[in-house]
Amino acid sequence: MRGLYHGTTILGVRRKDRVAMGGDGQVTLDDLIVKEGARKVRKLYNGKVLVGFAGGVADALTLLDRFEAKLEEFKGNLPRAVVELAKDWRTDKFLRRLEALLAIMDKEHSYIVSGGGEVVEPDDGLIGIGSGGAYALAAARALIRFTDLEPQEIVRESLLIASSICVYTNQNIVVETL
Repeated sequence: MRGLYHGTTILGVRRKDRVAMGGDGQVTLDDLIVKEGARKVRKLYNGKVLVGFAGGVADALTLLDRFEAKLEEFKGNLPRAVVELAKDWRTDKFLRRLEALLAIMDKEHSYIVSGGGEVVEPDDGLIGIGSGGAYALAAARALIRFTDLEPQEIVRESLLIASSICVYTNQNIVVETL
């Protein structure tokens, strides 16, 4: 997948029939923190889909709008909407230049979508993107394996762990659930 996106950490966790996604609030411009309380996780399609983004904010918001339109067009069929977004993102001259990653989840599916046209559905239902994504993902895998915590607790604790390691991740955490 293209590049490492600094300035955020997004983590999604599915456990049984519960889903949570969270992100930190830090926005950076090069090595300068310009905002500490951004919301990078949203609920879409009548609260049935969670989306988080890493990368350029304007780019990600443009993609969120496109993705929301795809969800409406395909009546909430998440796999179809994700694939169609990835196709457009890869082939459209304007969209192709956008630098962002999207983490997308509903109660049945988890996807990472990138501008190179990649659509990845992780085997374990866990998603970590952004500069602290790997740290948060490792923490979530350990917590899933060795605790009975609810998904939103796993997301919060994993993001706190990532914030103690990654300089591009802060402790202003927002968690959304399905």
